[in-house]
Amino acid sequence: MKLVRLLAGLFIATSSVACVSSPSLRAEVASESSQGQGDLRVMTFNIQSALKGLDTVAETIRSAQPDIVALQEVDVNTRRSSGLNQSAELAWRTGLRHYAHFRTTTLYGGDYGVGLISRFPLESVEQFPLPVEPGTEPRTVARVVMNVHGQQVSVYVTHLTRRPFNGAVRVRQSAAIMKLMANDPQPKLLMGDMNDTPDSRSVRLFKRELMDVFALRGQGEADTYPLPVIPNLRIDYVMACDHFMPKSSRVLRVKASDHYPVVADLTLLDPTQAPSAELVRGPRMHTPTTSSQ
Repeated sequence: MKLVRLLAGLFIATSSVACVSSPSLRAEVASESSQGQGDLRVMTFNIQSALKGLDTVAETIRSAQPDIVALQEVDVNTRRSSGLNQSAELAWRTGLRHYAHFRTTTLYGGDYGVGLISRFPLESVEQFPLPVEPGTEPRTVARVVMNVHGQQVSVYVTHLTRRPFNGAVRVRQSAAIMKLMANDPQPKLLMGDMNDTPDSRSVRLFKRELMDVFALRGQGEADTYPLPVIPNLRIDYVMACDHFMPKSSRVLRVKASDHYPVVADLTLLDPTQAPSAELVRGPRMHTPTTSSQ
């Protein structure tokens, strides 16, 4: 798989913004877990190019108080986004100062792809093309390395080929991502819009090596993609290797995009502590409710 290295490795927004947010949503998410040594809150959010307003997207992120956010469907300098770099703008508006954008294609006169914002500095960024059918939208997986609580952590961000159909190509994309991750010795997180349900072949391939955090510790309804007639779908995921202990996860049912974001709380285990499947996975908290199963 050809490696595409980004010319700009680190992006830091120079301004800060006051975090004015919804008290009810902030309290709801903040109450999920208390922060301790090694604790980490992450989010994955398909923002739909902020068609419902970048302020609404930023407010949703600020209210959730994450440390790292994986973003999908992000515009940079497009006419549709009024020429804004949406990753940079969200970094500035949320106070998560470190950011990167990973282009997959040109759209509306600018770049379109996935992104990431973080309170941790980004030590390296790179992206890898994923297999697609000829003539279809390019897809990518980004790898961002950052120092989290004194440990090097690899955060992978992706957006697989859209539904319906195309299941075979998503399996190929999942296999490519897992091959890449297999050669990475660091603690790993994979977040994104997988465009497939938990029982699909592509998602099951991820779950051979990674924990589906919501499936283990989810609270509330699981669907992330609301639909008007047929049942809603669960297609957005936070997945973690066994160097993390899942604590809790929930889907934020907000109308900031056509997707609901997923928030997960995890603990990054001490590197001197050998990961144990019993310790990390533990008993399932409950069976999440969802209308996609």
